[in-house]
Amino acid sequence: LRALRLRLFGPAKELVGTDQFGNKYYRVPKHETRAGQVIPERRFVEAINRQAYQYQIGDFPTEWEAWIRKKRKDPPTIEEILKNENYREEIKQKVKDVSEKDKLLQAKEYKEGLVAEPVHTHVKGHASAPYYGKKEPSQDPASTASTFQPGSWMPPGSGSSHNK
Repeated sequence: LRALRLRLFGPAKELVGTDQFGNKYYRVPKHETRAGQVIPERRFVEAINRQAYQYQIGDFPTEWEAWIRKKRKDPPTIEEILKNENYREEIKQKVKDVSEKDKLLQAKEYKEGLVAEPVHTHVKGHASAPYYGKKEPSQDPASTASTFQPGSWMPPGSGSSHNK
């Protein structure tokens, strides 16, 4: 009976492992059909409480995804997954620490005048519409569609309303 079932339907799925979320990973080994066609190994996951269309990136550990996509030969172990997860958390913390240090250093350099603060460009109108307004020289840089008007120097006491 078992040989008949194997001949008609192919080998049964084998449970390979389970991840920390409860998802079950299976494989169907390479086999040959009655007609002589060779069917390659299949790997798939049965997600716990999820339909295939509800899948989001990050629902399955990257190690298991690599196994399913045949990027690795052997399935991952729980220890390997936890070790890699801890490593990723350490890296996130290091990145956070470095970015905080950088922000403090940048603020200090702005305060000491070592670095000029970034200048903000004012956009007038919509990018696809030409600007037909009066072009007055301005101390602030301006941008409209494909044109860029750099800020201009205004001598003190020139009588313009743009003096700062």
